[in-house]
Amino acid sequence: MQEVVENIALDKLKPFPNHPFKIREDEAMMETVESVKSFGVLQPAIVRLTKDGDYEILSGHRRKRACELAGRKTMPVIVRELSDDAAVIFMVDSNLQRENILPSERAAAYKMKLDAMKRQGMRTDLTSDQQGQKSVGKTSREMLAAENRDSATQIQRYIRLTELQPELMKMVDEKKIAFTPAVELSYLKPDEQHMLIDTIESEQSTPSLSQAQRMKKLSQVGKLNDDVMLSIMTEIKKPEKNEIRLSSDILEKYFPKNYTPQKMQEVIIKLLESWQRKRQMNHER
Repeated sequence: MQEVVENIALDKLKPFPNHPFKIREDEAMMETVESVKSFGVLQPAIVRLTKDGDYEILSGHRRKRACELAGRKTMPVIVRELSDDAAVIFMVDSNLQRENILPSERAAAYKMKLDAMKRQGMRTDLTSDQQGQKSVGKTSREMLAAENRDSATQIQRYIRLTELQPELMKMVDEKKIAFTPAVELSYLKPDEQHMLIDTIESEQSTPSLSQAQRMKKLSQVGKLNDDVMLSIMTEIKKPEKNEIRLSSDILEKYFPKNYTPQKMQEVIIKLLESWQRKRQMNHER
């Protein structure tokens, strides 16, 4: 059945409850505003009717804001009938496709969807993958991973970030604290996290992975206090080992299909050696 597009007043369109994705009035938003002014809203938002007669936005929060900034009074929408959990799943799926999603947004979104999937009892009409394969024997987290770019383990790590205090989560979004140390810090008790926030402020330093791991272990045995935390945070940090990983998907674009990982590595090393020699020759000129 073909869906009907309706023009609904902006003041009747309400944000999704606990919507984790921030609406930024950045350059991309300004471009959207100009597009709305020139051509209107090309893709209708998806909404559902609420009990009080308003409409809850599932997909289209940025478009609504663009309409407001463009001076429009209405926005084209498609109204769908969805249960609460189905609405959460649709909202998350629609927004996870966006670029430049912050760690806090991805973490909250994964948690919302996983909780909804668990409440649904992993119904296949809401959680099966795009190929329609059955999800028998899979956990909700495995099914969530199958529908997104991250592994089940990585999704679990993201969800751990929701245990961080807002001040620490903001530091992760601002890349002041790296993702992996942040996961370790999420295991600290709330009062310990507040201690850490004060220590970060006083020392103007954020914990490395090894420091975060030690804090986690000390917290688990009840031995993390102000003095211990200060001692860890004021020690001279050892340089973290830098690793560069290239996925097989990237490498396979440049090598014949019959090349083994070992053969690929040999070719890469030879090319790097050749590049280094050329650089040395250029410097000697």
